[in-house]
Amino acid sequence: MTEKEQAKKAYELAEVILKALEDKKGIDATLLEVGKQTVLADYFVICTGTSNTHVKALADEVEFVVDKTLGLKPSGVEGFNDSIWTLMDYSSVIVHIFTKEGREFYKLEKLWNDASAETIKHFE
Repeated sequence: MTEKEQAKKAYELAEVILKALEDKKGIDATLLEVGKQTVLADYFVICTGTSNTHVKALADEVEFVVDKTLGLKPSGVEGFNDSIWTLMDYSSVIVHIFTKEGREFYKLEKLWNDASAETIKHFE
């Protein structure tokens, strides 16, 4: 697979993830293109849930929809226990789902401020 094909697949995965978050009423879903700054992933998807329960529901929905749509499972999921920050690793796309307090504390958009950011949908 060429680099261009890999980039296209990563973006398609990010789009599926963003749609799943939007359908479950995720707040302020943002796509960061971080591939030029790190080898960790091509994209970060960052989203906020309204409560610990909502964060878990968002993560569950992402996992279900990505598996159903693309047949992919995350290589790792961290943070289900406290649900202030759940991280889902899909290799080319890393999903960060926060509570409002967690997102304000960790400020990933600020940390990765050199990345190209696109706010996909804002629900309030």
